[in-house]
Amino acid sequence: MACRISEIVLKCHDPEVLARFWCEVLDFVELDREAEGCIEIGPREGFGGVQPTIFLIRDGAPKNGHARLHIDVNPTDRDQDAELERLLAAGAELVDVGQPAEASWRVLADPEGNEFCLLKSRLGPI
Repeated sequence: MACRISEIVLKCHDPEVLARFWCEVLDFVELDREAEGCIEIGPREGFGGVQPTIFLIRDGAPKNGHARLHIDVNPTDRDQDAELERLLAAGAELVDVGQPAEASWRVLADPEGNEFCLLKSRLGPI
């Protein structure tokens, strides 16, 4: 037996902003609002499918340095450059965390500064 990742929890200052951003990036939808300041987003099929859901939980604590865990995403229907443009238009920003100039991935940050990587290889849509 093994475990499977079913949910990712992201503490943030503004769950509404990050829910909109990550829904746009991942083609997710809002699934639930469990409490004040807690939004669950995920694939249209809902919880328990192939992809994990994301819980965005309001937290007023400041972000301290780089996260120890981050999300990597891959384009599904376009090349990396075109997907980069789409993510920047959605509110992501390019960031430098010391990655090599020739890296095949691009490091970005969501609207609250959480780093994530856009990988080069294209994956088929789910």
